[in-house]
Amino acid sequence: MRREPTEAERRLWSILRGGRMAGAKFKRQEQLGDYIVDFVCFKARLIVEADGSHHIDSDADKARDAWLTSQGFRILRFWNNDILQDSDAVAAAILEAVRSNA
Repeated sequence: MRREPTEAERRLWSILRGGRMAGAKFKRQEQLGDYIVDFVCFKARLIVEADGSHHIDSDADKARDAWLTSQGFRILRFWNNDILQDSDAVAAAILEAVRSNA
């Protein structure tokens, strides 16, 4: 677990915190099994990840996603650049996912 969030994670947390996504309560840096996820809403079974370039075609990410999906979670991944440059579109995608999973 990192001590300091990235700029993209801070921006994403400002979107998610305080029930701003249709009242959904997100937690950050939560451990699920052997993995730490950036953000999770247990009620909606939704995980939101902020990804940098080190995640491109990562076998570790594929195994992690397979396990999390097998536990009933839906995973949304956003590139850091997209979070920073188009946070409205990111927020809209998350809101749609929260509503469809509720």
